[in-house]
Amino acid sequence: MYAVIRAGGKQYRVAPGDVIRLENQGNGSDGKIEFNDVLAVSGEPGQIARPQSAALVTGEVVEQGRGAKILVFHYKRKKQYKKLRGHRQGYTAVRITEIAYDGQKFSAPELPKKEAKPKKVSPVEVEESPKAEAKAAKSPAKKAAAKKAAPKKSAPKKKK
Repeated sequence: MYAVIRAGGKQYRVAPGDVIRLENQGNGSDGKIEFNDVLAVSGEPGQIARPQSAALVTGEVVEQGRGAKILVFHYKRKKQYKKLRGHRQGYTAVRITEIAYDGQKFSAPELPKKEAKPKKVSPVEVEESPKAEAKAAKSPAKKAAAKKAAPKKSAPKKKK
């Protein structure tokens, strides 16, 4: 099952569950976008038709961002004219959730919810006993004593 829709001056072939990148679209209501301009619908493999009644494609906004930078370079030879500009086109990524026409609805399967992973507790944090505090207090003193105990060695003198 797929449909051909027109959005942002371009045509896209979409199926339920597809994620497409469109030119910037509004967020819609609650992140939902409806595409009313449906050019063709295919309900069964090998058959494609223009929708007789109003067909509707529904999607949800996944993310909004900006694409890769392109460089626009203007140049006129022998005239000392050069101009360099950059451009990043904005996009909206939309996941198609449902295609409805002639009383039929084709829906995308629901995405599983992401669960927050529990933080790993390091063994140092677990071991906050008086023994650990005593070790922490003694260790800087040991380091200082070790530094004092090892004096610098002087370089041997050269003989003539």
